[in-house]
Formats: sequence, C-alpha cells, structure tokens
Amino acid sequence: MTTYPRNQSKRFNTIVVGVGGMGSAACYHLAQRGRRVLGLEQFDVPHMRGSSHGYTRIIRLAYYEHPSYVMLLKRSYELWHDIEKIAGEKLLHYTGSIDAGPADSWVFKGALQSAMQYDLSHEVLTGREMAERWVGYRFPHDTLALYQPQGGFLTPERCIVAYANAAMALGAEIHGREKVLSYEPTSEGGVRVRTDRDEYEADSLVITAGAWDAQLMPFLRGLAVPERQVLAWLQPHKPELFQPTNFPVFNCLVPEGRFYGFPIHGVPGFKFGKYHHFQEVGHPDRLIQDDGEPRPEDEAMLRDFASRYFPDGAGPTMTLAACMFTNTPDGHFIIDQHPQYPQISYASPCSGHGYKFASVIGEVMAEIATLGYSRWDISLFRADRFGVPTSHLFRDRGPAPRAEVGGHDPFGSATQKPPGSQRPRRFDRTDDTRDPRYWQRDAVTPFW
Repeated sequence: MTTYPRNQSKRFNTIVVGVGGMGSAACYHLAQRGRRVLGLEQFDVPHMRGSSHGYTRIIRLAYYEHPSYVMLLKRSYELWHDIEKIAGEKLLHYTGSIDAGPADSWVFKGALQSAMQYDLSHEVLTGREMAERWVGYRFPHDTLALYQPQGGFLTPERCIVAYANAAMALGAEIHGREKVLSYEPTSEGGVRVRTDRDEYEADSLVITAGAWDAQLMPFLRGLAVPERQVLAWLQPHKPELFQPTNFPVFNCLVPEGRFYGFPIHGVPGFKFGKYHHFQEVGHPDRLIQDDGEPRPEDEAMLRDFASRYFPDGAGPTMTLAACMFTNTPDGHFIIDQHPQYPQISYASPCSGHGYKFASVIGEVMAEIATLGYSRWDISLFRADRFGVPTSHLFRDRGPAPRAEVGGHDPFGSATQKPPGSQRPRRFDRTDDTRDPRYWQRDAVTPFW
C-alpha cells in the first residue's frame, strides 16, 4: 500500500468522497469557508468513467422537470461565472436552448410554465420557424419549442479542473486514484475514513460519488441506480450549420424518445444522445468497464435519430462514448444527511440532468457540512420521500412530500444482475415523472 508523506496531518475538517462535478465544487466552497479539506477520488481528476465527462453539458433556465429548480439554477449561473473569473477561462458558453416536442407534451409545456412563472426571456417557435432560423434543425412543422437565450453548455472536465485548482489554491488537499473502502462515525462525533492508501479523520464527511453513492450508502440501493448512457459525435455534412453561434443546445421529445444535443465543440462532430438510452442498469463498475464500450446497436439507434431530425449533421461517425446516469425513482435529486449520522451528508443529483447544478450543489454541500443546514430550499430532494428514515436536516420540516414512483419499488432489485446475463438489466421507466406515460392531461396548466 502506498501512503502519502507522513509529515502531512491526516486530520481534516471535512472529507469529500468523489471529486467529479459536485465534489470538486464542494471542495472549493468548503476551502473558501476556511475549512481544512481532503478530496478523495478513486479515479483520475478529472476522469472518463462516471458522469462528468464528454466535453459539453447542457445548462438551461427554462426547466420543465420542475419550476422549483429555477432559483437554484439562477444561483448556479452566478457561481459558474465566479469560478470562470478565478480560473481565467470560459466555462459556460451561451448558445440558447431549445425544449421541443408536441404541443401538449410535458417537455414543451413544462418549459413554458417555468419560463412564464419566473419571467424568463423566451420565444415559442414552430418546427418550421426553427428550421428557418437554425437550418440544421428539421423537426416536424407542428412541433412547438421553447427557445430561451440564456441556455448553453458547460465544459465539464475544465469545470472540474477549475474547481480543483481553486480549492487547492485555498489549501485543500485532493488525492486521485485513492479509493474509499469504508467509513465510520467516531465517538467524538466526527468520522473516520479508510482508503486503499491510508486512514483519515474529519469533523464531517460529504459523499458525492455519483454512480457509486449506493455502494457507499446501502440505504440508497434502488434509489440511486446507475444507468448506462451512450453519446455520439457525427461529422456534419455542413459543419457551418452546427457551430455554437448558430446551433442552440436542445432537448426534444419525438416518437423515437427524448434526445438532447450540442453544437460542435472541443472535438470534431455534432454531439447528441438519448435520455436513458436502452434503459440498462447495473453495478457502476460493470456498466462502465465490462459493458461500457459502445456497441453497433448503440450507434445504429443514434444515427437513425440524427438522419431523421438533423440530416445535415448525420455524416460519418467520429466518436462514440459511454457515461452513466444515476437515477432516482422520481427523476429528482437526493440531497440529504445520513439518516443516523448528521456529520455525514451526500448528494446524488444526476438522473440525467444534474451537471448544470454542480456549482450550486457544491455550495449547498458546504453549507450542510459546516452549518448543518442550507439556506436554499432543498426539501424537494429529501430522501425520506422514498421511505428512508428522516434525517436531522429535515426533522423539523414536517412530513416528506409524496414520492411518485409509478409502481417501481424503490427498495427493489433494480440494480441486480439477472441470472445468466452479461449485459446490464433493462427496466421500464414509467417511474420517471418526465415520462409521458406518467403525466396526467392536467399535470401542466396550458396557457392558450
């Protein structure tokens, strides 16, 4: 076992496990508060085995998932601009954002609802109008889209580097390639963490391990479920149509499913993917290692989408890459304290839409670790909505909101590998509140 130099103290104010998008931001916000911080990452910083890679991640203000996200998003934008100034590097790129689908779809109506509720600058466009303004788009003419000019994309690897460097400049210690094996509360009310290199103690522990959250916190099994995701980069026939200056990022609902995409940036190709891809779940190590390599059927499905709706972008395949979502039963984040030990807090904020919040969730985790609460309303994300015992963080907040899980047992076997199968299990995501089969006709109030 390799250890770090013995002249370094192994006692910290806060230890952060997982130095990806959320964890790197948490390290910085903790160090900014004068805490002595240790960040532990089992892979490299940054790495390509989780949920925080792929050169671009969407950020948008018109949030159809739930209007209550918008206030967090506004703070997130502020914090992204703050870290840009510290890093001296552009991390947030404005392209505008499109949320498109049938007129009665939850994607369009939900985005419109949040834009109107929070008085966000926006336009409503038809498929024909989109194609006239952005020639690379070819949605059906009866499609409706919410265009929001403050949408765009973040550069996730560079964001992690920026936060890690800023944290270390303030005295934080960050270790890559050091895997946490176990942790336990101490009699003094702190926590002891054992890794494959050493042991450490701290007053508090923050777990932002993404797809590995449930491996470190067994009470999240079935509630933070890793899912295999595949992305494609295709070389456009007309690259000029897919540049950031004239191609907004998009979320769209079409008969083939719900997809998202980006202009060319960082590497050659127009990038896009399908939410929940083939709905394959399993242990994170297996998903990203044994099953992570893209397969011919992944490419075929993605190319079919591009040829239908972005034909000028459907040239030769340049890159295929796998990543992971970490899904909760209702599609919303989980941000909470350990149900038994308030000195341990955690975030599992993915469900396919979490990276844009990394800056503000880092701030939230720093507040919980240092103050025992957050000034932001995170009650939507409390874990006891799924039957987990109520934590100290929410014990005075009244009963948990009702969690809609669409018949999916949150404590069931969603992460189990079926006998004889060498590939991830697939499951029916009718539990996702963004799935059209879940929503009722009056779930979003129409505005016409």
